[in-house]
Amino acid sequence: MNKKKIINDPVFGFITLPSDFIFDLMQHPFVHRLTRIKQLGLTSYVYPGTQHTRFQHSLGAMHLMTEAVNTLRKKGVEITDNEADAVYAAILLHDIGHGPFSHTLERFFFDNISHEKVGLAVIKYMNRQFNGKLDKTIEILNDTYPKHYLHELVSGQLDMDRLDYIRRDSFFSGVQEGNIGSARIIRMLNIKDGKLVVEAKGIYSIENFLMSRRLMYWQVYYHKTAYASDLMVLKTLCRARYVEQNGGDLFAGDSLKFFLMQPVSTIDDTVIENFMNIDDSDVWVALKAWANSSDKVLSILSNGIVNRHLFHLDISNKPFDSKVVEDKITEMCKAFDISKEDAQYLVSENKVSNHIYTGDETAIEILYSDGTTKSISEASDMFDMSVLSREIKKYYLSYYRL
Repeated sequence: MNKKKIINDPVFGFITLPSDFIFDLMQHPFVHRLTRIKQLGLTSYVYPGTQHTRFQHSLGAMHLMTEAVNTLRKKGVEITDNEADAVYAAILLHDIGHGPFSHTLERFFFDNISHEKVGLAVIKYMNRQFNGKLDKTIEILNDTYPKHYLHELVSGQLDMDRLDYIRRDSFFSGVQEGNIGSARIIRMLNIKDGKLVVEAKGIYSIENFLMSRRLMYWQVYYHKTAYASDLMVLKTLCRARYVEQNGGDLFAGDSLKFFLMQPVSTIDDTVIENFMNIDDSDVWVALKAWANSSDKVLSILSNGIVNRHLFHLDISNKPFDSKVVEDKITEMCKAFDISKEDAQYLVSENKVSNHIYTGDETAIEILYSDGTTKSISEASDMFDMSVLSREIKKYYLSYYRL
């Protein structure tokens, strides 16, 4: 069987699978599950074109990784075929730990466990099935493999994850500010003293990438309506858990029921098997059923998600006064004749913060023709890098729109 398949991607064109091993990985049910999880959750309520999936993103990031490996090899960097397969697998599987609606419900399913940690547990589970062929992949993800630049290519300031999702999300949302020059950035990559660097000719592409990332975060990822949708679906699942824990017998698939009882704080095979059996469709089917629930709050929230009657969102640069929040809760009590405890599911106070570049992370190093390097903050003459490194905080008060 020919496993060097060619896939037509709307962003990068024809993508060729680099090896038989990568083909076998892509055939795994856990990877195929990503075709049923949207990359941007409910952002399609704002940008209707954002219907793309985690699978498409993972495939695109893997394609960029093949380009990066080929570029580095041409510049004399030794990367064996086994190492190449390991880093291709690492980027292909980097989002395997995402649940329905991607980041939206991460806090619902797991108690203080990130999707990266979940993903690593899933990859270790898969590694047993592949008889240890993912050992090196796990080392790269954990940054314990001697060639640390391989980890940087998967998880760093200029990783293939970011180079794909900024451009892909820009393409599908129609927000042109995110249309970065990923091909030029990759061709400017090199290795200096075991670390990933960018040749000086690529500095303007890096500046454009950093600014594009900033614009995409506030224009797409933290768009107020998209964020309100995320908060609403999280509140809905939390209410469903409350109903289930208090004697309700809600309609849901067995695997979703498993997590409705309580968030998971430790990961074992049973947890992995149930989590890998849940995707966006499980939640949508449940939401449509819960819209007719006898529980008034769950019905209101589920109807709101299904029929796009979303939370309204107020934004502030400082925390909201407690009286403002209390007034909104009281307003919900009167409108729906419910208790304060129940009304709190219809009101939510949250804070988001973001900084695009910080020296605390692995710095982007610019390589000059004389062999010297400077950090991007020193090398850039276009703008003050402190603007991008400054943390921006916004406070959101979301509530059901009456």
